[in-house]
Amino acid sequence: MDDPVDLAILGAISRDGRATLAQLSEAVGLSVSAVQSRLRRLEARGVIAGYRAVVDAEAIGKPLSAFIEITPLDPAQPDTAPELLEHLDAIEACHSIAGDASYMLFVRVPTPRALEQLVRDIRLAANVSTRTTVVLQTFYEHRPIVPPAAG
Repeated sequence: MDDPVDLAILGAISRDGRATLAQLSEAVGLSVSAVQSRLRRLEARGVIAGYRAVVDAEAIGKPLSAFIEITPLDPAQPDTAPELLEHLDAIEACHSIAGDASYMLFVRVPTPRALEQLVRDIRLAANVSTRTTVVLQTFYEHRPIVPPAAG
């Protein structure tokens, strides 16, 4: 993407997904209708994939987060772990990774006992071994994805 105005719009909307068209217009120096047109084009092209609320996990009773690496018990088994685990709502993200493990899961649960049960459920559902790392403190996440300047 080379258009400096589109990049400026993406930077502004990444920092504040609730910015009004007027605020975006002021930030990039275009009319409200021009900004709206560009936003619609960026959405249609899939550059802007959606908008969502960032919820405080602790406030809703899920203060414990962890990373769980999973590795198939049988390397010859089909690679279907993401589909087999999709029903587990405590899994917030599933990443295919390089290294000894096949996937890295990010999970949020209410208690250590719930984490233990989740690990058991993951092992049974996907026939995998696991390695769990509990998060003690998160300094930042959900950082805006600000595109590089055109050049």
